[in-house]
Amino acid sequence: MPLRSVALCLAVAALLLVLFEGDSIERSGERMDEGIARDVVLAVGRPTSWVAERLPFADAGEHVTASIAEGGGEADDAAGFDAPSGVRGGVPPVGPEAFTPESVGENPPQRRALRTVLATGDSMVMPLDGELARTLIDRGGIRTERDAHVGTGISKSELTDWGRLSATQTREQEPDAVVMWLGANEGFPMGDLECCGAGWAAEYATRARRMMNTYRQGGRARVYWLLLPIPRDPDQARVARTVNAAVRVAAEAYRAHVRVLDMAGVFTPGGRYRDAMDVGGRERIVRESDGIHVNATGARVATDLVVEALRKDFALGE
Repeated sequence: MPLRSVALCLAVAALLLVLFEGDSIERSGERMDEGIARDVVLAVGRPTSWVAERLPFADAGEHVTASIAEGGGEADDAAGFDAPSGVRGGVPPVGPEAFTPESVGENPPQRRALRTVLATGDSMVMPLDGELARTLIDRGGIRTERDAHVGTGISKSELTDWGRLSATQTREQEPDAVVMWLGANEGFPMGDLECCGAGWAAEYATRARRMMNTYRQGGRARVYWLLLPIPRDPDQARVARTVNAAVRVAAEAYRAHVRVLDMAGVFTPGGRYRDAMDVGGRERIVRESDGIHVNATGARVATDLVVEALRKDFALGE
């Protein structure tokens, strides 16, 4: 590059520095120790600061540099708190469905009649679905639709895509309540995401949240999602813990309509596997020999907890 061009570039850079950041030169000099260097910087900085303060470029410079420092620009500036509703600054808004009435000091809604329950999931929901159907039919003739899909999972869509299935179930059954127990067949890669890191959990939570949103039907229905009891096998236990964590996160957006029932805490308190537990004052086996599923006794324990949760939202006959 010719020497004349270099000199021109330096002159332009110096001019821009004076216009946009002239006062910063003086501030830098003020912070220096006493000496010749400080005197030289102030000798340059004070005149440039005087010029910069009388021109409109300093505020513009601060605005631009602040936007860069915050990782934003015009788009982020337009996404302030006074921006129109919708996605602001890349963050989706929080809806009222994220709050239960009790959490904001309001009275809970009046309990309404329960007509139809959809009990669905993979093999985990068996035999709970049958036990629940027998229990609810005696409480005012409540109908339970049993729709188990053995061998399926949210992280594996080859056999069943739960995103589509949940929409089909909701459209055909229009349930007042959905009881979901799913997760015995999870841990499969989702795209490039391998189980069971935070990225995999985030994708699982996103898929589960879509299903929850479908099942809640705009707030007309209630969803009861059962967490997984921790399995005996350590590798399967790791998957179950990640699935449970993802389900909890997924439900946060719909706390007004989605209940997470902690079967992990009931059957495996502290995350420790056990075959038996106290049931009605007696030590009873509650798990199947595979170390994953609950047996008939365990299903009755889970059913009692589901009915208790239903009773908080619906008027159940005795």
